[in-house]
Amino acid sequence: MDFLRRGQKTFKPRKSIPEGSHRYDLAQCASSATLGSGADLREAVKLPEGEDINEWVAVHVVDFFNQISMLYGTITEYCTPQRCPVMSAGPKYEYHWADGQTVKKPIKCSAPQYIDYLMTWVQLQLDDEVMFPSKIGVPFPKNFMSNARMILKRLFRVYAHIYHAHFQDVRSLEVEPHLNTSLKHFTFFIQEFSLVEKKELVPLQELIDKLTSKSVKHSNG
Repeated sequence: MDFLRRGQKTFKPRKSIPEGSHRYDLAQCASSATLGSGADLREAVKLPEGEDINEWVAVHVVDFFNQISMLYGTITEYCTPQRCPVMSAGPKYEYHWADGQTVKKPIKCSAPQYIDYLMTWVQLQLDDEVMFPSKIGVPFPKNFMSNARMILKRLFRVYAHIYHAHFQDVRSLEVEPHLNTSLKHFTFFIQEFSLVEKKELVPLQELIDKLTSKSVKHSNG
């Protein structure tokens, strides 16, 4: 099974960074550092010397949005309102949607509806020149980092739902290695900059511990 071919069925349109911009160069730097199975993801997520942390976080938010959109795109046919009537990560964790603007009071909805709301909400922010300025010299807003934290916290819920509700689908499609690598990359990044509270990661904590401890053993051995 060709993951990249299947992955072209991206859930949401891929967000691209303007070529020739400094952020594009940073994205290329981040991408090349994580290529190959032997890549040390823990080192790759560290802020390059002399770079702006807001730019580095912005690059990775776009990257994780694209990764998660592609991964979820591989299993959308299995994630239906009938099969996933609530957005959850196992029996103990249920997520209700609210964006504070169009949906102010949290609403209970199916997993595909929740994820559609979530990815549309993220995409609107990535396209917002005030929140994610693309021009050199235009400063990031003061609330950029708190907003990035909220985006990453919610994107993690898509990982959590895929693992809890669709792991057998992922295995049958032979996408598991890509999903694991993506989650590991995401985890190292949010840990490096303390972007998501530990309590939010509890639905996948056991898996996260396993994935990240393997990496430690590998780098020491």
